[in-house]
Amino acid sequence: MDKRLTMDQAVDLVASGSCLGLGGLTLYRRPIMFVRALVRKYIKSGEPKNLTLLAFTASLESDLLVGAGMVSQVRSCYFGLEIFGLAPMFTYFANRGEIDILEETEASLASGLRAKLAGIGFMPGRAWLGTDLPKLRPDVKTILDPYTGEELMAFPAIAPDISVIHALRADYHGNALIGDNKGVDEELCLASNKVIVTAEEIVPELPKADLVSPFVTGVVLAPGGALPTSCHPLYPLDGAAILAYTEQVSDPESYNFFVTHWPAAV
Repeated sequence: MDKRLTMDQAVDLVASGSCLGLGGLTLYRRPIMFVRALVRKYIKSGEPKNLTLLAFTASLESDLLVGAGMVSQVRSCYFGLEIFGLAPMFTYFANRGEIDILEETEASLASGLRAKLAGIGFMPGRAWLGTDLPKLRPDVKTILDPYTGEELMAFPAIAPDISVIHALRADYHGNALIGDNKGVDEELCLASNKVIVTAEEIVPELPKADLVSPFVTGVVLAPGGALPTSCHPLYPLDGAAILAYTEQVSDPESYNFFVTHWPAAV
C-alpha cells in the first residue's frame, strides 16, 4: 500500500482538541517542517486549536505551536532550547498561567506509553513515591502490589491521537529509519492512533526499519524537514537560526513578526 501523502494532506489529519505527539529529542530530529505547515494552516483557518502537546522533551518545534496559540495543554518532562536558553513563547505563556502544564517526568511519560503498548489502563512503578508530584497530578493514583503489599504509583496509559516523527529515510509503504538516537519514537509510533512520518528521503522499499508500516498512517517527503534542529548524520543543527529565534522572540507580537519572515529566519 502506497502511504505517501502531501504535507497539506498530512496536516489536515490533525484535528482540534487532539493530543499531538511530536518525535525527536531536544534539538535533534524534530518535525519542524510539519509544524511550520501546521502553523500556516492555523493562521489561515483557525484550525486546529486546543491541542494537547505531548513530547518526551519539547523544544523549538513545540515553542512554535505554543506561540501560535494552538496549544492548550503541555505534557513534557523538559521544555527548552538547551544551550540556547529558555523556550521564549512557552516561558511567556507559562509565567502568565495562560497554558495548562500537566506535570510529567521521564518515568511518568515512559510508563504511560508502556501501559498503552501493553493494552492496560496503567503501568505500576516506584517513581514519584515520597515526592510531592502526586499532589500536582491527582489522576495518578497509588495501588498495592497484590503479591508483596508494596505501595506503587499507577501511571495512566497515554494514547496520542496523532504523532509526527521525522525520519532519515522512509519507503512508500510507511517503513522508516530514524537513526540510533531514537528517544521514545518507537514507543510513540506504537502507542498513537495515527502516525505521520516526515522523511528526508522516500524510496520504494527499505530492507530494514525502526518504524514499521502497519503502525504508520502516512509518509511525507520533507528534505531538511528537521532544520534548524539537527538530523544526524545528514546535517547538524543551525545554531545561528535557533539563536536568532531566541533573540528576536519574546512575546506574541515579536513571535507574529518572526513567523511572517521565517522562510529566511528559520
